Parts: sequence; C-alpha cells; structure tokens
Amino acid sequence: MTKTESNKTMDVNVMVQLQRQLVDYTASLFHEGFLDEQFNQLQQLQDETNPDFVVEVVTLFFEDAERLLNELTKALSQESIDFKRLDAHVHQLKGSSSSIGAQRIHRVCISFRNSCEEQNVEGCLKSLQQVKQEYSLVKSKLETLFKMEQQLLAAGFSR
Repeated sequence: MTKTESNKTMDVNVMVQLQRQLVDYTASLFHEGFLDEQFNQLQQLQDETNPDFVVEVVTLFFEDAERLLNELTKALSQESIDFKRLDAHVHQLKGSSSSIGAQRIHRVCISFRNSCEEQNVEGCLKSLQQVKQEYSLVKSKLETLFKMEQQLLAAGFSR
C-alpha cells in the first residue's frame, strides 16, 4: 500500500468514525427527549439549495427564545404581574420550541402556562427556572450537533 492509499484509507476511517459519532449523538438527543419528530421534519426540508436551513432556523429560535426568556424574567419581576401578557410570551416560546422539535422546552411551557392560568407566582418562577435550564441544555446540545456536522463536512462527507 502506498502512502497516498494509506492516507485515503485513514481519511475514510475518520469520516466513518465521525459519521458514527454524529448518528449516535443525534439518536441520544431523541432518546433523552431533547428532540422529537419535528426536528427530523426540519432536517428533511434541507437540501443542496439551502444547506444551512436547519442551522438558520434553529439560530432564529435561539434569538427568539432568548428575547422571550428576557421578557418572561422582566414580567415576573414586576410588583404587579400581568399573567395574560406572561402567558402570551410562554405561548410564543411553546410554539417556537415545538416548531424545531425542542420537546423538553415545549413540555415545561405547558406547565408554565398552567401556572399562568392559575396566577401561581411560585409556579411561574419555578417554571421559568426550568425553561431556562432546558433552553440552555438544548442550545448546548444543538450547538454540539452542528459542530459535529461541520467536522464531517470538513472531512469531505456530504449530507
């Protein structure tokens, strides 16, 4: 085997290993409930004409979620809490998390909305902390997923 053939074999092995890691990591995100079928549907909308579609949509979700989390934090720190407005923000976050398949955020938003309906300040504060935690986790997990995809593309593998 020549040095060039050896390097090609090594490159293929690296790509296969990266691909396996990506598949396993993606499966773990579904298994642990971070993502649901909606994320798969989002990925199916991505093609050669729009190769960054999922990253772009998820990045918009991150921006929107951070804005909403700031609004929720501000609304819950008011002396007199406007539960209708609070619920509207939670409803928006619930919808946008559902649209990218962020299942765990979506689930916390359901209990958050119940607390809003009951005008339960403690429940709302607890839900806000939970939604912030879930958001932070899913953001980190998706950023890792996208980095793994980039490594695979850099190694010469196409989606």
